[in-house]
Amino acid sequence: MRPYILAETNWDALKDAKFDLAILPWGATEAHNYHLPYATDNIQADHMVAESAKVAWEKGGKVIVLPTIPFGVNTGQSDIYLDINLNPSTQLAMLTDIVEVLNRQGIYKLLIHNGHGGNNFKPIIRELGLKFPKMFISLSFFPGTLDKYSYFEEKGDHADEMETSLMLYLRPDLVLPRERWGDGKDKKYKIKAFSEGWVWAERKWSEISEDTGVGNPHKSTAEKGELFFNDLTQKMGKLFYEICEADLNDLYE
Repeated sequence: MRPYILAETNWDALKDAKFDLAILPWGATEAHNYHLPYATDNIQADHMVAESAKVAWEKGGKVIVLPTIPFGVNTGQSDIYLDINLNPSTQLAMLTDIVEVLNRQGIYKLLIHNGHGGNNFKPIIRELGLKFPKMFISLSFFPGTLDKYSYFEEKGDHADEMETSLMLYLRPDLVLPRERWGDGKDKKYKIKAFSEGWVWAERKWSEISEDTGVGNPHKSTAEKGELFFNDLTQKMGKLFYEICEADLNDLYE
């Protein structure tokens, strides 16, 4: 039993407990090229947050990890078989209920750990901040935590070298043999501004990728995944601890 994982702990341990920070991992259920499982985002989020919480806990941080939400925004993948979509309005409703519980019980710090690129929580957090002014709600998205290309060579953002390396380290039993991996080739917008990053439109996934991947996974290794995971969780664990210790009335300098 890990006392910082809500799904594993019990009422005997919790009836007199007090936590400073709740962590909510949020993933997705979607195709990840041919070779990775539909739960890739959830598995990564589970492991990252659990290990980071361990780091914070061992420093003295009172952190509790909530169960991972396994469905995310997949509006651009409506024709990909069994990609499960939650609309942003549904996410707002779910988060409102969760935040209401934390606020009522005196856990005023919440960090949403986003494991899926289709999720966009910033507008939701802004709205919840007005409704629950005591709450400090923050957001992390792991690909931006470290310089990705210090660890990986190939560009991509879905079932790519990074995600495949992580899964080879975390759950190699769920990764198909290399000869069954797709190449992750994707089509770009003909209008160049969209590729430059200053204009955005949702991609129609079935039209940009034959195997649902975006990024060549073939240089992936478990060793790369392990190094990235360890460095990432040390940095995230430090963040969790700092948020636990932060005075909400004295956040700025």
